Amino acid sequence: MTAEELLITVARVAGSLPVLVWPFAGAIVAIMVDFSDLFMMNLLDLGGVSDYQSLDKRLDLVYMAMFLVVVLRWNGTSRSVGIGLFAYRIVGVAAFEITGEREVLLFFPNVFEFWVLFVATAARFRPGYAWTRLNAALWLAPLVALKEAQEVVLHGFQSLDEYRAVDVVAGAWHWLAALA
Repeated sequence: MTAEELLITVARVAGSLPVLVWPFAGAIVAIMVDFSDLFMMNLLDLGGVSDYQSLDKRLDLVYMAMFLVVVLRWNGTSRSVGIGLFAYRIVGVAAFEITGEREVLLFFPNVFEFWVLFVATAARFRPGYAWTRLNAALWLAPLVALKEAQEVVLHGFQSLDEYRAVDVVAGAWHWLAALA
């Protein structure tokens, strides 16, 4: 393991822990730290990352395990859906590791991440929201659509592979500045 991979691993593991104490804010932190490795790879020169996709999926399991701890504290439908989505994604990650094909991830989108963030948001801003099966299904449909769109961009079209994260942020900043 290179020093760069070690630093990314430490950051990703540390970024996963706040969700255990603060489900809403911690989920946001974990997801933001998940993206931070792209910036670290662009800005650091500590030996590189030999297989980013594999490292990323393995480190995703850390924050997903922390999210699962949060889900196991829930009751009823939100808990059941969360556990099911976690299991589904684990199957997808295993299939990816076996095949090495990123397109496999299109069939196993990480809706679990979106579900946990959504339920934590509801708990924060609408405590007591009734998670019936119908409500869960109604909310789950757009979450699946959004996550599948993200997976298509990331793993299907691999649209962002040719860009450096810091260049994308700089380009967005310049575009926004031109609007002002």
